[in-house]
Amino acid sequence: MDDSKGWREILALTALKGRYCRYLDTKRWEQWRELFTDDFVSDTSAAGGRVITGADEFVRYLRATLGDGKTTVHQVHNPELALTSPTTATGVWALHDIVHLAPGLDLHGYGHYHETYDKHGDTWRIASSRLTRVREDIRTPLVSVRLSPRLRDAGAALARRSDR
Repeated sequence: MDDSKGWREILALTALKGRYCRYLDTKRWEQWRELFTDDFVSDTSAAGGRVITGADEFVRYLRATLGDGKTTVHQVHNPELALTSPTTATGVWALHDIVHLAPGLDLHGYGHYHETYDKHGDTWRIASSRLTRVREDIRTPLVSVRLSPRLRDAGAALARRSDR
């Protein structure tokens, strides 16, 4: 495989994982299902979960667990992707996810997705995913304030006056 073809494949895998996060967080279940091979295997046992075999079962489980109304934020970065053949690849992604559990109660998770990918025709799909965690935090802030630009500017002006 020439270098330009290899880079195009790596970019396609990166876009696949981007869609994974976006479709999951926006609860676009039908589009999310299309990102997986039919025999997809999810292994979250190292993070306190379980092994689920089959993409339909996995999507059904996550949809029941997260529901259409539960807010989630998944951010992946630092991809370590390798093409293992013209139609297979592996990858590790650093992960930070937030799951809004209840008012004032959020789970912040940090870890890694360890994945395999299969290509059918021109389309890459996720064949397996193993989630490992390095940290999980439950956050219950007493107060959460969004600093609007107006409030930020007023605070900065006040700080400048007190420095005189």
